[in-house]
Amino acid sequence: MKSKRIVVMGFMGSMPIAGVIWQHIHYIVSLQRLGHRVYYIEDSARVPYNPETFDVGNDFSYAASILGRLAEEFQFKGRWAFCARYLEGNPTAGLSLTKIRQLYRDADAILNVCGTQEFNDDLLVSDRILYIESDPGVEQIKVDKGIKSTIQYLRRHHALFTFGENVGTPKFPVPTHGLKWLPTRQPVVSDLWQTRRAPRQTAVFTSIANWSTSGLKDITWHGETYLWSKSREFLRFVTAPRKCGETFELATNIKDEAIRNRFSKNGWRFVSPMQLSVDYWMYRDYIRQSKGEFTVAKDQYVRLNTGWFSDRTACYLAAGRPVITQDTAFPFTPADQLGLLTFSSIKQIVEAVKMVNADYRKHSRAATAIAREVFEGEKVVASLLDRAGI
Repeated sequence: MKSKRIVVMGFMGSMPIAGVIWQHIHYIVSLQRLGHRVYYIEDSARVPYNPETFDVGNDFSYAASILGRLAEEFQFKGRWAFCARYLEGNPTAGLSLTKIRQLYRDADAILNVCGTQEFNDDLLVSDRILYIESDPGVEQIKVDKGIKSTIQYLRRHHALFTFGENVGTPKFPVPTHGLKWLPTRQPVVSDLWQTRRAPRQTAVFTSIANWSTSGLKDITWHGETYLWSKSREFLRFVTAPRKCGETFELATNIKDEAIRNRFSKNGWRFVSPMQLSVDYWMYRDYIRQSKGEFTVAKDQYVRLNTGWFSDRTACYLAAGRPVITQDTAFPFTPADQLGLLTFSSIKQIVEAVKMVNADYRKHSRAATAIAREVFEGEKVVASLLDRAGI
């Protein structure tokens, strides 16, 4: 493959929490390993968040610091920038605004990771911007409702990609109105997650989650409200660990004491997500030290049959940790249910736990194989660029 100049755009500086950071790093490293010259540019009117102080404000020194550190660790030193479009004069850290503008003109492709990059006059000189949607459902419903700003924004991209692998197929109920959505997956650099250590005997099924994000992207369509939150789905399956005779662990923060007690009575335990969200290496270690992942999907992904798959769950697989996850009609589910087991009912969860416990090593090996076959970063991003005609 001929080497290209590629810009990755996203929000890991303005929202520097571990899961977001790994999402972007996997794109950067995967593209580098294909031989491309990769830049990371954050150029937004979005005011940054500092996860150590919990402040949202104009100061972007923390964002610049974390991006500089990541550039050193993942080999894009001297090829990153943070442009504060929310401040007069558009001050930058890393590359200058002049260099950023030049990159927009010269880049062979610009990846709008998670679709979070708003347009500005500088960026719009490019006709090679690729939209990569990680949260399917909301934008498609907005298009069906005829929201002009959404339609215009999406149409301005060179190509539209989505983690919702069923979007545009008969399985997905929302019409696409002529927009061509191409399926893609979260790339994962498997060797960054591999470990030769088997989990300890005391290890349990875990997951990391924001407890309630409803209100941020909830949307009503045809008289029904679809929630952008896992909380309701977790509550549907709250009895799962007790029915399985297992302990499940959640790295999350449930403030409602009654709900927290309900989980505790059913065999759940909790760890604070605070340090995990700040330290991306600790986040990785938490996943690698788990027995596997038990998780649900957001309401929108399930009821709309999106075929969505979690970027974090792909990391569990890459670490050789079996996954038991809620069914979203994801098109790749192994027929033998080895390594990756899906459920729609408590009964299926109980059976899945039994299967993993009956031959853990076999499921662990299968998890690793799935990560390499289905989510390996170089395969995913090479396919993405090829189908975009880059």
